[in-house]
Amino acid sequence: MLYLGEFASILTAFCWSANSVCFTIAGRRVGSATVNVVRLWIALLAMILLHLVMVGTFFPNPEGWRWAYLGISGLIGFALGDAVLFEALVLLGPRLTMLIMTLWPVFAAVLAWVFLGQTMSLPRIIAMAVTLGGIALVVGDHHSAADGDRPKKLTLGILLALGGALGQAIGFLLSKYGLEGNYSPISANLIRVAAGTLAISLWLLFRGHLLENFSRLRDGRASMLIALGAVSGPVVGVVLSLYAIGHARFLGVASTLMSLSPVILLPVSVLLFKEKVTGKAILGTVITLTGAAALFFL
Repeated sequence: MLYLGEFASILTAFCWSANSVCFTIAGRRVGSATVNVVRLWIALLAMILLHLVMVGTFFPNPEGWRWAYLGISGLIGFALGDAVLFEALVLLGPRLTMLIMTLWPVFAAVLAWVFLGQTMSLPRIIAMAVTLGGIALVVGDHHSAADGDRPKKLTLGILLALGGALGQAIGFLLSKYGLEGNYSPISANLIRVAAGTLAISLWLLFRGHLLENFSRLRDGRASMLIALGAVSGPVVGVVLSLYAIGHARFLGVASTLMSLSPVILLPVSVLLFKEKVTGKAILGTVITLTGAAALFFL
């Protein structure tokens, strides 16, 4: 039996790893707000071109109900979810925020059980718990100077991070509905990216910051990194993730495998960002890979 959805989930994690490296470096040069809006505009243009080549039209024209599911999914995933996540990063720092975000596959599994009737056996639940526990060890061991000695507004930050995790799970659940009938992941992602781009752009325009963010693209290196991150993340990564949730046996399994990015980024952190890896992080990596492998055979 071919586990195409599960393999797509792992490829998604690799794409999101590359995307996070690009956006981290670019964000340090021009700011996270600029990265956030510019990456979506680049992703939107790239998705329109991809849709034209692969589907034959500039933009899809699905049924009204599909528009609703995918549009709201994009609004939650690319606009509201990212805004909440970025604010959590400011208040908690990257380490605690990423640790809390590892809960989103659990939320996705619960939502899939409630709304899709997807029940999982006890061994699969244990394998998910092992995988997420390993990821938590890796992320929890990551000490970033940006974390500071004491997180600001701890309670608010935790609530925002939980909101980001729940938002991601809800976004994927809505996408699952929108993909019914083997709908094209490329068309689905274009609708999601368009909805997120429109929402963020209108918000920044209302606040008078839209042109200001685009003016920072004079930094050529940052612009190149944002473009690479947009292609690897909101374009290729999200198309793969939508294919994964449409073809994986369980939404909870797919979302767990997509969460492997912190483990994949471990050697990158050592080589590129010169971070120290401890025995705890290595143990977490081994546990994570063991749990992820088990999800393929249970």
